[in-house]
Amino acid sequence: MKKFIKQPSEFKEKLLDLRRVTRVTAGGKRIRFRVTLVIGDEKGRVGVGVGKGGDVTIAIGKAKSLAKKNLISIQIKGRTIPHEVEAKFSAARIKLKPAQEGHGLKAGGAARVVLSLLGIKDITAKALGRTPNKLTNALATIEALKKLRLYEKK
Repeated sequence: MKKFIKQPSEFKEKLLDLRRVTRVTAGGKRIRFRVTLVIGDEKGRVGVGVGKGGDVTIAIGKAKSLAKKNLISIQIKGRTIPHEVEAKFSAARIKLKPAQEGHGLKAGGAARVVLSLLGIKDITAKALGRTPNKLTNALATIEALKKLRLYEKK
């Protein structure tokens, strides 16, 4: 009999947000869990997924599979990004600035998680929107990363 050996995943994952959401029906309140998960390989690929389920482990599994579907690839210039970029998603706004080597990852909250799992070591990020929602801040960071263009010198 062969034993099933689970292959180690190439992605690192970080649980960004876990919320208990309720739906009110005539019979009472139905409680579910909403999980926001960020996965990345620290080599230029990152994805955000949101999963809901009656149990936390089910919600995490759904979020992980959605994050793998929503993966984006970014070409990293050394340890930072090639140029300054700003983006908006829903109520969240974010500004990403490249930094010199050794500067470090100066970012907070959801942006820090997304950028670290992407593999960026030196950057400055500022959340300009007033929303504390981790999901929209993470998706605003993803939108900003999508706007990046790699310029080549002629």
